[in-house]
Amino acid sequence: MKTLKNKDPQIYKLIGLEKKRQVEGLEMIPSENYTSESVMEAVGSILTNKYSEGYPGKRYYGGNQIIDDVERLAQDRIKKLFDVPFVNVQPYSGSPANLAVCLAILKPGETLMGQGLTAGGHLTHGWKVSATGIFFNSVQYGVDRSKPDLFNYEEIEALSKKHKPKLIWVGATAHPLIFNYKKFADIAESVNAYLVADIAHIAGLIVAGVHPSPVPFVDVITSTTHKTFRGPRGAMIMVTNKGLKKDPDLPDKIDKAVFPGLQGGPHDHVTAGIAVAAKEASTAQFKKYGAQIVKNTKALADELTKNGIIIVGGRGENHLILIDLTSWNPGLGVFASHALEIAGITANKNTVPGEKSSPFYPSGLRLGTPALTTRGMREKDMKRIGEWVAKILQEIKDFKLPTNKEERKEYLKKQKAILSKNKNLLKIKKEIVVFSRRFPVPGIK
Repeated sequence: MKTLKNKDPQIYKLIGLEKKRQVEGLEMIPSENYTSESVMEAVGSILTNKYSEGYPGKRYYGGNQIIDDVERLAQDRIKKLFDVPFVNVQPYSGSPANLAVCLAILKPGETLMGQGLTAGGHLTHGWKVSATGIFFNSVQYGVDRSKPDLFNYEEIEALSKKHKPKLIWVGATAHPLIFNYKKFADIAESVNAYLVADIAHIAGLIVAGVHPSPVPFVDVITSTTHKTFRGPRGAMIMVTNKGLKKDPDLPDKIDKAVFPGLQGGPHDHVTAGIAVAAKEASTAQFKKYGAQIVKNTKALADELTKNGIIIVGGRGENHLILIDLTSWNPGLGVFASHALEIAGITANKNTVPGEKSSPFYPSGLRLGTPALTTRGMREKDMKRIGEWVAKILQEIKDFKLPTNKEERKEYLKKQKAILSKNKNLLKIKKEIVVFSRRFPVPGIK
């Protein structure tokens, strides 16, 4: 980065500070990971110079012969990896990919159904502030903590028969357990709905064979290419053989929804990064990595439970756990994430099923193991991290979010100032810095 250092020392300095933060802290946001140096090289390549509206063999600009080969290679690798007949690798990120699927299948005002945001679902599965909830008639299903896998299938089926959605989403952003795609498929088929699986969080686990694949049961699959897949920040949309049987024109509809429906030229450098990540994901080493993510999640969940921390579902079966702090006080998630960050752990506040506060001041905390696993951490390391997390959370146990909304901002400011000087948190911070430096971050010397 010598050129950048000379040309723009301010950005160079900020990148240096971010490197230090990544090396000296623990990244536990479930949707974040570290790409390989090879992926970074592809994304930072001269492919960023090209403009390529359209698809391979059908571009609106000249000079795309090599870009066509790059995109076809990415497509071929993804199709082989997931065993699907079609994939579009052009979506800029997961949210526009999900909107593109809605645009391909639905007309404005038609009905879709998805897991509610506060119940662990994703914003783009029809939540009211998302375009998917604004331009389409959205019906949201929740979770039931009394059920083994948190889903009450009888209620979901009754909801689908009442509202007759044309599209049903299965997938989430804060769901700690394995999805039963067969049961969702039965519900979708009973109302002749398209079933779309959003596997953004668990794509890498599916490839590694530690989470069931939705391919035999769903019509369409969407996914980001980072998170557990460990690629660049992009997305993809796949059509299964079941989807082709339901509608042979579905691939063409999806291509048109992505471009020109929602976006212009693809990011060719990212497409190359996706191709590299797909090749890496096809290795035996990646399968071991995926298996270790789940082992680490279970070890972390066990340690936190042993320390009296309540976990939604009582366990973690994939790459994340969802802590519920409601029994202490509703709305503690924002204080918990701040306390963890002071101590050197990056996590995110999150709503919990049956949320008694709000998405702005939720009662939960989402913790993930993908990035830690990439750095080489194992079960014994999760035990130590779990001990730290439990100790950190004790520092905010007695906080109480004011019921009066006008008082919350000042209270939050006051408590953050107190936490920033908390001796126990600062002591743990020093321990975490020493601990973290033992585990290399890809691409950072």
